[in-house]
Amino acid sequence: MKIDSHHHFWSLARGDYGWLTPDLAPIYRDFTPADLEPLLDAAGIDKTVLVQASDTIAETEFLLRTARAHDRIGGVVGWIEMDAPDALDVLDRLAADPKFCGIRPMIQGIEDDEWILRPSLDPVFEALESRGLTFDALVLPRHLKPLRARLRRHPNLRCVIDHGAKPELAKGDIAAWADDIKAVAAEANAFCKLSGLLTEAGDDPTLAKIRPVAEHLICAFGPARLMFGSDWPVVNLAGDYPGWLEMVEALISGLPAEDRERIMGGTARAFYRL
Repeated sequence: MKIDSHHHFWSLARGDYGWLTPDLAPIYRDFTPADLEPLLDAAGIDKTVLVQASDTIAETEFLLRTARAHDRIGGVVGWIEMDAPDALDVLDRLAADPKFCGIRPMIQGIEDDEWILRPSLDPVFEALESRGLTFDALVLPRHLKPLRARLRRHPNLRCVIDHGAKPELAKGDIAAWADDIKAVAAEANAFCKLSGLLTEAGDDPTLAKIRPVAEHLICAFGPARLMFGSDWPVVNLAGDYPGWLEMVEALISGLPAEDRERIMGGTARAFYRL
């Protein structure tokens, strides 16, 4: 099974995508299953994981309704206000939907770099761990040390780091990121998405620029903890779906067939229990 572990849908009329502004012209429009289906057909993708792009419960419910109407969507990663008084009730209500996999707080946009360590979040992390729900970590390199500290407290948390923690490829400043992501991979049972790197590579998103980061992720996590994601339609800011897929296939072409199959589907299927 070939799986895209990370993509989005949105409708501008919903009004809850504050980050999505007209200056992001290539993606400032609605993106629906009808837009994605031809790309999935051409790529031979069997299942997908639909991921939140807004910090509202209403958007998560919109994604779950969309998933129920499209069999190809194998799972949904949503959002909850993790420190709200009713956070556990909301989590359990969403988890009653069989396509709900887990949550993703938008950590990259939170001013406090150590937000993830707040004690007020402990009950939700404990609930995710005990209920077998997933946690997508949308982090930047500066968040990796706090994430590592949080994961020490929750050894059974099913955590995946989105977009390789967005190394600063455009600046070429990846040394600290490389050390920190390697430490997370070595110490915690975290997974990682081979996604989102194209949009971090600046004006020259070439295979040569992305290869060292991809190879570091493959070495750190291994194919059994690494999964392909398109990050569509955000990928359109720097390229397109078939171009990124071709690049990923080139990056993993030297691996044994069983390892390529894990990265292109097996890892995501096991992690999200699709």
